Amino acid sequence: MGDSTGLTAWQGLLSGIGHPLLGPDHLLFLLAIAFIGLRRPMAWVIPLLAVGLGGSVLSQLIPLSDAIAPWAEALVSLSLVAEGLIALTLLPAQWLLPLIGLHGFLLGSTIVGAEPTPLSTYFLGLLIGQGAMLLLVTACSKGLVARLGEQGRRLSAGIWMGIGLAFAWVALVD
Repeated sequence: MGDSTGLTAWQGLLSGIGHPLLGPDHLLFLLAIAFIGLRRPMAWVIPLLAVGLGGSVLSQLIPLSDAIAPWAEALVSLSLVAEGLIALTLLPAQWLLPLIGLHGFLLGSTIVGAEPTPLSTYFLGLLIGQGAMLLLVTACSKGLVARLGEQGRRLSAGIWMGIGLAFAWVALVD
């Protein structure tokens, strides 16, 4: 969010809604969660959203050091690899909880130093943006995934893993 001081509640809300949707690694992470959750009831995203929000709140108590920021971004990118492995059922879906907590931590660390009102509306915006994305994609993609079949699921998982590895490489080399 750039300079986090002097923000209004409205700016905090809009930034929270937009932030996870504008960063490609965070957006792909949310899309992959929806893909993984297609065989589950829609309510399964509630604990994920809660853990993500908890990670954002934690970032206000334990600020991210500039020295480890590239490594943290690489971990976020590698979370796409983990999601591919979850989609292939090579990792249990419970791994999503710490992964979304990491995403929440990094999303929350962008607003360190803000006043309480824009900070709380930023968190509300994160919850709204991520929740809406997960519910929308889950609801709209069930038919698509049925048409893709098992090969499509494997191909999608491979694409996520490749993108995650590419993003991690860029985060570490850049």
